[in-house]
Amino acid sequence: CAWRRKNCDGRGVRMMEIAPNFLTDIIDEDIENGLKERIHTRFPPEPNGYLHIGSAKAIFINYFIAKKYNGLFNLRYDDTNPVKEDTEFVESIEEDLRWLGANPDAIFYGSDYFDQCYEYAVKLIRDGKAYVCDLTPDEMREYRGTLTQPGRESPYRGRTPEENLDLFERMKNGEFPDGSRTLRAKIDMASPNLNLRDPAIYRIVRAHHHRQGDKWCIYPLYDFAHPIQDAIEGITHSMCSLEFENHRPLYEWVVDNIGFDPKPKQREFARLNITNTVMSKRYLRELVETKRVDGWDDPRMPTLCGLRRRGYTPSAIFSFVQRAGIAKTNSLVDQRLLEYCIREELNTNAPRRMAVTEPVRMIIDNYPEGKVEYFEIANNPVDPEAGARKVAFSRELYIERSDFAEVPPPKFQRLKPDGEVRLMGAYIVRCVQVVKNDAGEIVELHCTADLETGNGMPADGRKVRGTIHWVSAAHAVDADVMLYDNLFTLEDVNAVPEGTNYLDYLNPDSLRALKGCKLEASLAEAKPGDRFQFVRMGYFCKDSHNAHTFNRIVTLKDSFKL
Repeated sequence: CAWRRKNCDGRGVRMMEIAPNFLTDIIDEDIENGLKERIHTRFPPEPNGYLHIGSAKAIFINYFIAKKYNGLFNLRYDDTNPVKEDTEFVESIEEDLRWLGANPDAIFYGSDYFDQCYEYAVKLIRDGKAYVCDLTPDEMREYRGTLTQPGRESPYRGRTPEENLDLFERMKNGEFPDGSRTLRAKIDMASPNLNLRDPAIYRIVRAHHHRQGDKWCIYPLYDFAHPIQDAIEGITHSMCSLEFENHRPLYEWVVDNIGFDPKPKQREFARLNITNTVMSKRYLRELVETKRVDGWDDPRMPTLCGLRRRGYTPSAIFSFVQRAGIAKTNSLVDQRLLEYCIREELNTNAPRRMAVTEPVRMIIDNYPEGKVEYFEIANNPVDPEAGARKVAFSRELYIERSDFAEVPPPKFQRLKPDGEVRLMGAYIVRCVQVVKNDAGEIVELHCTADLETGNGMPADGRKVRGTIHWVSAAHAVDADVMLYDNLFTLEDVNAVPEGTNYLDYLNPDSLRALKGCKLEASLAEAKPGDRFQFVRMGYFCKDSHNAHTFNRIVTLKDSFKL
């Protein structure tokens, strides 16, 4: 459509620029102060789960900042913990980035730097800045001290470089049990920053690595490996979430003491937290493993694959991130802002179609049996260039059960006994008979049509205010329609009341499955991922797993305002 041609690039991804923010201010200042290197950013996910919409913020910042300065953007897998990582997650991460349109200039793996990390660890040992420690994890925590009390030096801190080199090599050779020894940076056990109190930088773990196989039984920890990887790749600005702000002094210690030049600069931004959902990979994994959701791509999940399956677009997700803002203060963003962004986009470009989700049969008594005519109905009233389609009309139709009321409430403007209503794009009809089954349920409505009103209002000037949608029974497509709602009832799931668990707030009505729906015939040609507005109902997407299923992306209207 015209909107897509105007606003999207060749891949259908909405063209966008990052708005000025405190991170771009930092880069501008660095350039003014003589930074000569080309701006180079990276996105370093750990492949231990699927990316979620919080990850989209980090991708948005790093990708669009690189683009803004005509720089480079890397995807680097932080695969330094073989216990939790898997090729399934590696593949899904790249798929999500490419779906978002954030195509990396290069793809790297942290594990490919293991040899260099090992050599840099040896350098620190030789320089007297790292030592092998025999304290158990519990003892290390005890020796570490607290926020108000300084830590105590390990009894193994005074080992000579020669002794440490021997022990570290034997750690690498697999001579010691898992967890029995660590390599620790020798910094300051009295530092007010707990991350500088001789942090562990290597640990012994015997686990098969998805990329390195069984080559290693020692693995560098993130705080040691990450700055090394940034420096090797030539990253100029390592932008990460606010939880790493207290780790920045250790990042800089590693860079300085290994002797990298030029030095990458780490800066932090607030994470993206959204109402009525969770972002923790641990929680998301638990939801999947306990089958409380239908996999990582369940449309109720905040994962990018779940949002994609539900029908959200990359441009709506990035628009949401942009509008939520880039700051250094943590906040909780209303998920209705995300809904607003996709609704705004789809209102402009989604084709309109008619779908009856809870059907009741309507018989037009004065319409000839066997006759079929076709009414031309606009594909999108907002976009004249979208054209029109021909919709079959016949004697037997389906309408929404909620569009008829035997005893109508006040101001009810839809169909009622002896009342008239306009069938969208077609005739005005009057209800003349209600047929019920033995249980008293309405199974059929008989109507008469004013056959002179196919293209306008009645000749006698009477006013008919209500308009309802319909589908021809003979031409209808059978489908299931999934209505999704918030996965959690609690607004801030990260701050559950004391004595409760986040699972206590799972929404029992987060999914309502409507079976036996009747859809306009043209929807038989819909492909997985195609998006439509079901008139008067909301926006829907053809499911990627089930050929006869449509997922509701978002309702038609909401009270949320920017």
